[in-house]
Amino acid sequence: MTNTEQPEKTSVTLDAKDYEILRLLEENAKLTVREIAALIHLSPTPTHERIKRMEKSGVIKQYAAILNRQLVGKGMIVLCMITLKEHNKRSGAIFIKSMLEFKEIIECYNISGDFDFMVKIVAESMEDYHNFFVNKLGEVKGIGQTKSIFVMAAVKETHQLI
Repeated sequence: MTNTEQPEKTSVTLDAKDYEILRLLEENAKLTVREIAALIHLSPTPTHERIKRMEKSGVIKQYAAILNRQLVGKGMIVLCMITLKEHNKRSGAIFIKSMLEFKEIIECYNISGDFDFMVKIVAESMEDYHNFFVNKLGEVKGIGQTKSIFVMAAVKETHQLI
């Protein structure tokens, strides 16, 4: 299947201080440069330069608030496996464009195996998911087969890589 995104750089060189900065930012992106500098035993100027370098190189993609899904009315998670009817560049591009437009879909992966894609969908309720599945996902041209898996409990959820 095709992917419309360019491959990310893999040749960025990071040292131990860079990893310390990244770990701290993943834990709390609201830390100031001065606070980070104190925690890693570096002065603020080189700490700031390191952060800017990692932002510019794409190592740090963005800063975000992690929301409590239940408290914002999106407590249900559904993993939906999808197979396309046709496997060509045009069909893949049409499907991917549709997935990028749905706010209910928070992750989309092109996968190997019996299915072509796996999407992670958040919904308020089973009725909310059903409405999305029938009226939005069901209208996407080119979908051949789907399989919905309902998450009963999240055992581990993290955004931290370092």
